[in-house]
Amino acid sequence: MPKNTYLHDNHEVNLILKGVTSILIGFYLFCGAYLIKSILDGFLIDNHLTGMFSAEIIEFTVLGILFLVFVFSSLALVFAGRRVAKRHQFKLWNSKTKKTAFRYLFLIAFLSAMLIFLMNAGLIDLITPAFLVAYGLLLYLLRDHYRKKRFILSGLAIALGGLCYFIPGYWSSAISILGIAHMAYGITTIN
Repeated sequence: MPKNTYLHDNHEVNLILKGVTSILIGFYLFCGAYLIKSILDGFLIDNHLTGMFSAEIIEFTVLGILFLVFVFSSLALVFAGRRVAKRHQFKLWNSKTKKTAFRYLFLIAFLSAMLIFLMNAGLIDLITPAFLVAYGLLLYLLRDHYRKKRFILSGLAIALGGLCYFIPGYWSSAISILGIAHMAYGITTIN
């Protein structure tokens, strides 16, 4: 029997983005941006190992890194929610949590489709700004009314997306800044 039924029915407590979860997501974003930047820089150098790969192999490698960042970030959310649910002795997957998870997966699927469309249309310079703006909107739509600090994270993602629109070469730094901001948010909200 759950100790507090409010917590049992509260999806914002079950799938949380604070503390260690936010630190891990920031770390995954930072490492993903660093790996992609290193691969792309190595592709442009003649004597580098990745310089010998074809553009298709580089493309699939980058997409694989992005997929791993998404999977690890999602698993961090689920395992943190599971830990909270176990601590408070209630089920993680109640109706509100399922609704939030469905909304999360729908928004991620829409974001992925939008980014693939931009890539196939040849609008490579718009991929990072679109991702950052959509990520900021995702954070806003999955917000917690009690955590005003997440609005800052959402606004930062949208502002970095706007900056990347005007300075396309700033994409790696923008995602790294977002990762560091996630880590700082996690440190400030850790219990």
